[in-house]
Amino acid sequence: MSSKYYVEGGQRAGRVVDLFAAVAPRYDLINDLQSLGMHRLWKRRMVQAAAVGPGMDVLDVCCGTGDVAFALAHSGAKVTGLDFSEAMLSVARRRGAAGGVEFVQGDALALPFPEGQFDAVTVAYGVRNMADVDRGLDELLRVLKPGGRLVILEFGKPENGAIRWLYFQYLRWLVPVFGKLFCGDSDTHGYILESLLKYPGQRGIDARLRARGCRDPRVVDLMFGAMSLNVAVRAR
Repeated sequence: MSSKYYVEGGQRAGRVVDLFAAVAPRYDLINDLQSLGMHRLWKRRMVQAAAVGPGMDVLDVCCGTGDVAFALAHSGAKVTGLDFSEAMLSVARRRGAAGGVEFVQGDALALPFPEGQFDAVTVAYGVRNMADVDRGLDELLRVLKPGGRLVILEFGKPENGAIRWLYFQYLRWLVPVFGKLFCGDSDTHGYILESLLKYPGQRGIDARLRARGCRDPRVVDLMFGAMSLNVAVRAR
């Protein structure tokens, strides 16, 4: 198993940009199909965990086509959506011309915001794509206000061995079919499992947040751990 979109080191960011340029036009459709629409429920859980409200300043990193950013804006918060991929942002802007979200192009490893600007930071399906997860977490926490909440939604690693095996077989053999059918390239979705295998998983992210002194870190397993939320508060 090897996807041309997954590489280690300095070329990682460029390959991720190429990946999302390839999938942007059909990204939302494929998400609905491969998750049977469940990704909408997981994102709703994420927004609930962020606990944002009117007057709050919120950053949605790796915002993609804007699902989470728009949901956060419905709470009355001021929302900025940031993504590395201009192709994904183009879809987001078309979807939400009057959606009350400011979309900006930027690098999650070097966020273009001052320290302590945001009341909450969310990341859906983005941390796994970062070339340097530790640097990415440092940046996410840097732009949070002390007492601000970080919420990460990501593919998980189920602790139950049988469930993990079945889940990984689905990602290995069936999910790439969606890439082939809708993007003309199975590698676009073969990337998911390859990147997940290199990702520390929800327990590894939890350990990293604890090591950074975050308050109240917790893991919420969804679908038996196939998806996960990491929630933490920046220490005051």
